[in-house]
Amino acid sequence: MDIMNILYFLGASVLLTLMPGPDILFVITESISKSQKTGIFIALGLCTGLIVHTTAAALGIAAVLYHSAVAFQVVKFAGALYLFYLAWQALRERGNSKEEVLSASAQQTFFALYRRGIFMNLLNPKVSLFFLAFLPQFVSPRAGSVALQMALLGVLFMLQSLVVFTTVALLANRFGKYLFNHEKSVLWINRAKAGIYTFLGARLVFLSKES
Repeated sequence: MDIMNILYFLGASVLLTLMPGPDILFVITESISKSQKTGIFIALGLCTGLIVHTTAAALGIAAVLYHSAVAFQVVKFAGALYLFYLAWQALRERGNSKEEVLSASAQQTFFALYRRGIFMNLLNPKVSLFFLAFLPQFVSPRAGSVALQMALLGVLFMLQSLVVFTTVALLANRFGKYLFNHEKSVLWINRAKAGIYTFLGARLVFLSKES
């Protein structure tokens, strides 16, 4: 594969990853309200989910999702329900103090946080459709196996996403520590987090394959 083509791909990928979307907002809200560990482990889960989307795009499974209205709706509503569940959990935390929130975060296992990131990513059908549209633009039949090239591009996208999400988690957590120094900040952070998850869930409910 042409090195300049790969560099163009990485540049476009970083810009797309930084754009406001469910994944990066998930990392930001969890990092602000909890800890760096929470944000980083969730980022690892989100990026692991990209392996499935890359494989789906490379094998053409994403095309099946696109053409099957039933499959698209099932994944879409499952994702929306999961986001509404996260919003409900955030509201349940509304009475917690700073110390209680951080203590609860410290007790969460790596696997629980990692699994949450995977679910968040996999239950968004638009990611597979995005990969199906985005990756082929940087593939050349002259460079060999198309499926192999798409797999390589998917791995590169995953790696840059991990770097971006980890950086965002660290910066968001520093901002969160500043907010925690203000009275009643935990209450408003959790309300804002619930509002973001509700908004993302509602947006997913009204999502169409063409949007």
